Amino acid sequence: MQTKPIHNTPTYIPPPIRPSPPVHQTPSSTPPTKPRAISISTPNTPVAIPIPPTIEPDDSIAAYYDYQFLFMSQRSEATRPVTLSIVEGVIPADFPAGTYYLTGPGLLTDDHGSTVHPLDGHGYLRAFTFDNVTKNVKYMAKYIKTEAHVEEHDPKTKKWKFTHRGPFSVLKGGKKVGNTKVMKNVANTSVLKWGEKLLCMWEGGEPYEIQAGTLDTIGQYNIMDGVDLEDHDESRGGDVWEFAANLLKPILYGVFKMPPRRLLSHYKVDSRRDRLLTVSCNAEDMLLPRSNFTFTEYDSNFNVVQKQNFRIPDHLMIHDWAFTDTHYIVFANRIKLDVLGSMAAVYGMSPMISALRVNPSKSTSPIYLIPRFPEKQKGKERDWRVPVEAPSQLWLLHVGNAFEVRHEHGNLDIQIQAAACSYQWFNFSKLFGYDWQKRKLDPAIMNVKGGTELLPHLVQVSIKLDSDHNCQECEVKAMKKWKKSSDFPATNPAFSGKKNKYLYAATTLGSRKTLPCFPFDTVVKLDLDSDSAQTWTAGSRRFIGEPIFVPKGDGEDDGYLLVVEYAVSMNRCYLVILNPKRIGSDNALVARIEIPSHLNFPLGFHGFWAAN
Repeated sequence: MQTKPIHNTPTYIPPPIRPSPPVHQTPSSTPPTKPRAISISTPNTPVAIPIPPTIEPDDSIAAYYDYQFLFMSQRSEATRPVTLSIVEGVIPADFPAGTYYLTGPGLLTDDHGSTVHPLDGHGYLRAFTFDNVTKNVKYMAKYIKTEAHVEEHDPKTKKWKFTHRGPFSVLKGGKKVGNTKVMKNVANTSVLKWGEKLLCMWEGGEPYEIQAGTLDTIGQYNIMDGVDLEDHDESRGGDVWEFAANLLKPILYGVFKMPPRRLLSHYKVDSRRDRLLTVSCNAEDMLLPRSNFTFTEYDSNFNVVQKQNFRIPDHLMIHDWAFTDTHYIVFANRIKLDVLGSMAAVYGMSPMISALRVNPSKSTSPIYLIPRFPEKQKGKERDWRVPVEAPSQLWLLHVGNAFEVRHEHGNLDIQIQAAACSYQWFNFSKLFGYDWQKRKLDPAIMNVKGGTELLPHLVQVSIKLDSDHNCQECEVKAMKKWKKSSDFPATNPAFSGKKNKYLYAATTLGSRKTLPCFPFDTVVKLDLDSDSAQTWTAGSRRFIGEPIFVPKGDGEDDGYLLVVEYAVSMNRCYLVILNPKRIGSDNALVARIEIPSHLNFPLGFHGFWAAN
């Protein structure tokens, strides 16, 4: 469809907020040793289009409506470039030319009574293109035409009917028992521009290739096959778990139509070598106490430079990972089978992910240091099958950066900056507060009592190896100056894999009583050398997504930050440009760019800056 013409309008100023009657909250009866959700009132009647009510921002009903706005489906597409209005500030003269791509779910509710988990929402790609001559910003947005999208959407009637369950959802209006359409590749998690290819990625299959100029879907891009790999597993084919894997493959590949390999949606860019790094694993590993990881490195033309397979003797669920000059780093998020959950999932009464649950049986966190170039270790390779045991239990969510420092006598220091949470809080089927029966998202799940150490927060992991690569020390510590709920850590991409001074993240000031932890409303800039923190806050009833750094010079903080702002009180979305050097001062905001209200979109997941 064509988008409507946009006219410059003055910034909307919301009317005065009328106070509401006091809301009585019932004390939780949950034992104090466990995470407790904050009480947030939910309207009894279904709401098709949640419009924030004119009541006090700290009122629990307002919190519910504000939260729903972040996950409100957008069925329209901007198929032709729309020039956006700059409602505050100006585009800087030195802002680089390029495109900011952002992907995430676009549709969460169909026309037959089903609501899916945000992780199962159909991929919706947004593109903000900056012209450094005209200083205009043009916007386009299209759905990624995956196989599931083509099956579930009728282009003639514009109606949607979910037929794929997806790993995290239950279909209220669709088939439950016997529905084997589990792996719903929606290409909604991350986006990458590499080697002239624009790819939208998901956690369970091949990425989809997109035409950069039009955002048309070209089709699945086979990135995982076609190149021989170096296998570092000495026991392949000779153990009981390999026998079990061979029994599972016909069921998973044939009945459930799972692809044999899962490409992790998080990739890495080695800026020093100009390489793209990816990780994939076997589908059957989700059900077995061992995990196969294939690390592949590509040059700037998407040619494979090296490909290696490593088998870790543990049952793991990996979403993000890290790398340094000499290592791949895998944090062992440990899982196990849930028998009762598996039965409920097979009968369609709970999401398929209910077949798994976290495994907090160890008080430590295993970290696997896998050699990136084994042939260069010269006989000093440590046994990578033996993990470094971090002295605290954490579930790794996202990595901001990792680097290593080699000392004169051969000792090696490795540091990882990441966002992690507790095993006690993390729940596969309840992320974002998903409830398929009520067709609502409960913000209380993401806002719990019991301390920020339970929720996503920033950590530094330091590992010291001697000259023979034996671990001498491993330390995990929270950021001293910033212990509030935080996620989506980011750095200047030119410093990826190198020692960095600055780390940026989405966080919250915790000033809103009913939504103190999530959604995020603030960007924090951490100085890792001085252990200081500076912040920029979107404002009352405004939330943000992942910050993206746009480099423009050689300095680490020489550039700009892009972040999407969701102004729920005004029913608007904005793209905000920040000056990272000014974060903490009143003039950090450089420009606020308005997306037309009829093109508002749900919360995005991950983005990518592609310079021209």
